[in-house]
Amino acid sequence: MSWTSTERYFIRPAPGGLVLVQELLNTRAIPPHGEDVLADEESGGRWLRDVTAAWAGAQGRPGPSGEPHAGDLERVRALRERLAALVTGEAEPARAPTDVSLRPALDEAGRVALVPVGSPGEWLEASVWAQVLLAQTDGTWQRLKLCREPGCRSAFYDRSRNNSGVWHDVRRCGNAANLRASRARRRQRTAGAAAGEARAGE
Repeated sequence: MSWTSTERYFIRPAPGGLVLVQELLNTRAIPPHGEDVLADEESGGRWLRDVTAAWAGAQGRPGPSGEPHAGDLERVRALRERLAALVTGEAEPARAPTDVSLRPALDEAGRVALVPVGSPGEWLEASVWAQVLLAQTDGTWQRLKLCREPGCRSAFYDRSRNNSGVWHDVRRCGNAANLRASRARRRQRTAGAAAGEARAGE
């Protein structure tokens, strides 16, 4: 399965259902590397159509009903912002997700599953919240992160042993952050030296 929004940033897809959450988060623009996939009805509708079809096929479940419309995209954009706040720990605890519909179903082995229903936007939101719940239950949720580099903020899955990763790519975003810190320290030393010379000349 291709996760175009994530792969365009050369990021490895997250395991399991977290890849769906990651894919939605990575529809955001990261200039100059990629534009907002959900910015207009054409690109947003195409992405929503493709990702719901792909996820429904992977799960062996029915897909959403109807074609994506403007209301669906508004719903998905709002969901994206809520997820970003949830991943970074900035979500408001009292603010619950919007209403979604999940219908019980049985698979061939007789196991119960909750199947999303509704329009493409409703279907995707139900699917995403279900995967968030599963990831929080199995302990993988805390490994989904947004890159700490302000100019990036892409969603990545931290595969480090102690879950200490903060950049999606240490060589690119990590080096950029270290370079800024080094320059800031150099400016501080220069300013301190100049201040010392000024005092000595008094």
